[in-house]
Amino acid sequence: MNSNIDLVIFGARGDLAERKLLPALYQLDRAGLLDDSMRIAGLARQEVTTEEFVGNTHENLNKYVPDSDWDEQCWARFSSRLTYVKVDFSKQEEYQNLKDWLNEERTQIYYMATPPSIFGSICENLNGSGCVFESSRIVLEKPIGHDLKSSKAVNGTVGEFFPERNIYRIDHYLGKETVQNLLALRFANRMINSQWDNTCVDHVQITAAETVGIEGRWSYYDKVGQLRDMVQNHLLQLLCMVAMEPPNSLQADEIRAEKVKILRALSPITEDNVVEQSVRGQYAAGWIDGEPVVGYMEEEGSERNTSDTETFVALKTYVDNWRWAGVPFYLRTGKRMKAKGTEVVISYKEHPHAIFPDSGDQANNRLIIRLQPNEGIELEMFSKKQGLKERSSLEKRTLNLDFFDSSGESRIADAYETLLLEVIKGDQWLFVSRGEVESSWEWCDTLLDAWHSKGISTKPYGSGTWGPSKSEMLIEKDGRSWRED
Repeated sequence: MNSNIDLVIFGARGDLAERKLLPALYQLDRAGLLDDSMRIAGLARQEVTTEEFVGNTHENLNKYVPDSDWDEQCWARFSSRLTYVKVDFSKQEEYQNLKDWLNEERTQIYYMATPPSIFGSICENLNGSGCVFESSRIVLEKPIGHDLKSSKAVNGTVGEFFPERNIYRIDHYLGKETVQNLLALRFANRMINSQWDNTCVDHVQITAAETVGIEGRWSYYDKVGQLRDMVQNHLLQLLCMVAMEPPNSLQADEIRAEKVKILRALSPITEDNVVEQSVRGQYAAGWIDGEPVVGYMEEEGSERNTSDTETFVALKTYVDNWRWAGVPFYLRTGKRMKAKGTEVVISYKEHPHAIFPDSGDQANNRLIIRLQPNEGIELEMFSKKQGLKERSSLEKRTLNLDFFDSSGESRIADAYETLLLEVIKGDQWLFVSRGEVESSWEWCDTLLDAWHSKGISTKPYGSGTWGPSKSEMLIEKDGRSWRED
C-alpha cells in the first residue's frame, strides 16, 4: 500500500468529484485500500470552509453511496482526510494556499476534474507556484482536445511540466471489470486465444447504447457530437483491447504499445468509402420506457433552430494486419436508443459443411462481452434438443459467466475505484498513452473531414429505437445483423 500520498482534486465542487471521485475514494477507504497517511484536498474557487466541504461531502455520499455500504466508523476516518483549499485556478498567486498545505516529501496526485480547456493553465500555475515536484502525478479526464492539433497542444503543455511516466489519462471504460477480463479471457485461455483471428472470427460488433439524451449539456454537446464524445475514446479503446496482439507482459508500456499498433493499423474511412461505411444520426421525439421524450432540437438549452450534430454513429472498418485481415469491425453508439447497454460481440464463422438439417443460418457461435448494465461474458453454443424424438435437432444454449454472481463479492467496484487505486499505486496499465490519444484523433479527424467534404448529414431516428434505418443497412448488406437482445 502506498503511503504519504496527497490527492488534490481540482474542481472538487463539480459533478464529477461529487458523483464519482469522492464516493469512489470512500469505497476504497471502506475496503481498507487507503493508507492511514493519505490526505485529500478539494480545490475550488468558492469561499467554503473545510467544515462546510466535509458536510457537503457527507450529503453527497448519502446520495451516491448505497445505504448498505455506509459505515460511520469509515466515514469518521475518511472525513478526517479531507481539507478544502480555495484556489482560483486562473490566478497563480492563489496557488500559494495549496503550496502551504503541500509537503514536498510526500507524493502529490493532481486530479483534473475540470474542463480540459484549462489543463494547460493549471499546469503552468502549479509549476510557477512551486507545486510540481519530481514525484508529482497528474490525472487528466477526457476529452484530450477536440482534434489532433488541439490534443497535441494539450499533451505538449502538460508534458512541459510532467514526464509521461507521471501522466494518467483516464478512460473510465478501462476501469471496468469486463475490460480487464478481456486480457484474461484472451491470453489466459488457450481455447479462446487459438480461435481469435480471421480464420475463425466472422466479424466483431461493438455497441455503446444510451437511453438518456444530452442531460442539459446542449451547449457543450452540440460542439462535440457522438463521434468525439464516444468513438474517439471509449469505442476505439474497446476495439484495441479486442484486437491487440499479446503483450510481452502486463507492464503498462507493453500493453499501450500494442494498442498503438492497432490504431495505426485501423483502416481509415475516407471520401472514397465514407458513404458505404458510416452513418450519422440525430434523435427525434419518441418514447423511452413508456414515457414521451423530446427530440434533440427540443432539448432544454437548445440554442439554435437547426443543428447537424450527430447523436448516433455507426461505422464499419477493418484492422489491416495479419490477424484480422478481412474481418469487419462494426461500431455503433447513440443516445436515446431502445435500451442501455455496452457490449462486444465476437461472431464466429459457420462450419463449412452443416450435417444437422435444421441448423440453417443460425449455427454460428457468439462470444458476448457485456460491460453494462450487468458485467459478464456469455458464450452462445449449440446442443442437441433433449428427447427421444429429437434425433438431430439443435437448440442454442448460453454459457453465462456473471461477474457479480460468481465473484463471491457483495458488489462490483465502480470503474473510478479501480482507476484511482491504480493511480495511487503508480501503475499506468489501465490508462491511455499520448500515442494512443493522438493516433485515435488522427483516425477520427480523417472521418470528420470525409463527412464534411462529402456533405454527410445526420439521419433522424425516433427516440426509443436502435438508430436510423441506414445503420441496419450498413451491416445487413453484408449478410449480417446487429445483436439487439
